[in-house]
Amino acid sequence: MVDLEFIARSAKKEEALKRIIDEYVFTKRFSVDRARQYAQAVLEEVELSQKAPSDEFLRYVLSTLESGVKAGEFGVGSRGKGDYIVHTLIAKIARSANEKSAQRVILEPINRDDVGAVDVGEFKVVVGAVDGAHSRLSAFPFLMGFHDARAALRDVCVKGAIPVALMDDVHLADDGDVSKIFEFVAGVCAVCELARVPLISGSTLRVGGDMVLGDRLVGCVCAIGVLDDPSHLKSEIQAGSKIIMTEGSGGGTITTTALYSGHQDVVSETLNLDFFFAIESLRNSGALKKISHITDVTNGGVRGDLEILAKENGVKMLIDEEEVFSVINPRVRRMLDELGIDPLGVSLDSLLMFVPEKYVEEVLNALPVRAKVVGEVQQGSGCFVKRKGALETLTPKFRESAYTKLKKLVGEDAPNNFEELNKKVEEAFEKILQKKNALVSEIRKKYEVSRVD
Repeated sequence: MVDLEFIARSAKKEEALKRIIDEYVFTKRFSVDRARQYAQAVLEEVELSQKAPSDEFLRYVLSTLESGVKAGEFGVGSRGKGDYIVHTLIAKIARSANEKSAQRVILEPINRDDVGAVDVGEFKVVVGAVDGAHSRLSAFPFLMGFHDARAALRDVCVKGAIPVALMDDVHLADDGDVSKIFEFVAGVCAVCELARVPLISGSTLRVGGDMVLGDRLVGCVCAIGVLDDPSHLKSEIQAGSKIIMTEGSGGGTITTTALYSGHQDVVSETLNLDFFFAIESLRNSGALKKISHITDVTNGGVRGDLEILAKENGVKMLIDEEEVFSVINPRVRRMLDELGIDPLGVSLDSLLMFVPEKYVEEVLNALPVRAKVVGEVQQGSGCFVKRKGALETLTPKFRESAYTKLKKLVGEDAPNNFEELNKKVEEAFEKILQKKNALVSEIRKKYEVSRVD
């Protein structure tokens, strides 16, 4: 995928013109003369967009307050320290608006969860989650839609909510075959049909409109659920609880690993809704209410999930590496071992359940999938793993386990100047938050004046 606007904004005019002409000739198979007409139109549009308006406040709104830090170098989307910082700052922006919400917000981004929830009064608590499609599955749109829907649905289910609807959003670049959209939606609807949850709404656009060439597909799926009892929405994990893990076969991440390492046959292991039927069985048996907290092994793998929960609950997490590895799908485990990928730092899509010891057998007996106790919660702080008889600290790396050859080249370590980058990001965040507050204030003034009139 080629972003023509990025080229136009990043290079000198003559260099940009030449680069854009080359892209049109290569991607669209245009003649050089026709490509030049298109390239000149791109440059003209971009140049006009940079024209400053006469209104001072509008100039402020239109300005882009850059941090000077690129998403890749800061680890955005890589489920590590940089990604955590960015999500924390996003959560602060959301909190600044949520504090003035007409609804009672029960769970929001500041809680560092994958879902949100609001109390809607006489009805039930509404629980919602949105998951972006795995970026490396663009060439496999059916699997992209399937795993995207599966992830959003799982986030709602682990909160004990009954899923009632899915919505999707799919964007296809200008040169993508229209069938990619149908493939994506069909993948989503395969999940809908299996879980008996309707797809009720969606949106379809092109990536970047006419400014982006290529066939890249991006999208997301939103899941909505309802809940009678919101008491288990926030984690309340007590020392003495046991940690139960269900078999992990992976989702979008494991599918990507398999496809781009030549292990195509492993993809079949990810084609399931084990989590959905597991939660359904727990609910029907009454065992769901005996569980203190459930999460899915996604964000940075077991390493990332346990660290977040340990800090939130002020407890110490201890897992046995051998027990964790034993409950990973055997074919997936063999692939990870062969490729040298640390299973503790990758999304396995297992369910992690924190259960008071007296209810462990009841929960295990209610599960229709393979599961076992892999650790326990203790008094103290931090996360530890028992490995070959010794205890070692379990901490997230800067990025999740590198699960493709390209990711291994990028590496898992933080850049040497990370603290400097972090400072720049936070400074930009503060300025952008001020912009939001200024716009809200300006618009409110208009309505106040109209009410006086």
